[in-house]
Amino acid sequence: MTQVTIREAVMQDIPQLKTLMLAYIVDFYQYRQPEDEKLNGLIHLLLEQKEGIQFVAETEEGTLVGFATLYFTFSTLRASKIAIMNDLYVIEAERGQGAAAKLFAACKGYAARNGYANLTWTTAKDNFRAQAFYDKMGGDRSDWQTYSANPTSGMGD
Repeated sequence: MTQVTIREAVMQDIPQLKTLMLAYIVDFYQYRQPEDEKLNGLIHLLLEQKEGIQFVAETEEGTLVGFATLYFTFSTLRASKIAIMNDLYVIEAERGQGAAAKLFAACKGYAARNGYANLTWTTAKDNFRAQAFYDKMGGDRSDWQTYSANPTSGMGD
């Protein structure tokens, strides 16, 4: 079993983190590869820790094997700031060995220490492995249905 340490991402992580993010986006979710400039911009934005933060799972050898991303926003219903865990990814070879649980705990701990009223996340309807993991971690299934739309120009007319 590989021992991993969870920590906040730093500048030196960018090459490995970018590789992990591309594996997550392209290989795992089979989504199109983002433009290099956009992905680099996102990583740098998260390193500033103003709009979000990334945690990485690192082996004793210094290899990154997973990451989790939190974005910061607000809830009108709670009249408070909340954290959205947008990503939690561990490479296939390391799954089931505790890295995901440690990343999840880091996200929960960060939210608690920084006064966030809630930590929320979504996963694909057919990602049963992730759903089982979140159930095991004490996540509460929401009664809310998630929607999305592509932006269009106009002022609501």
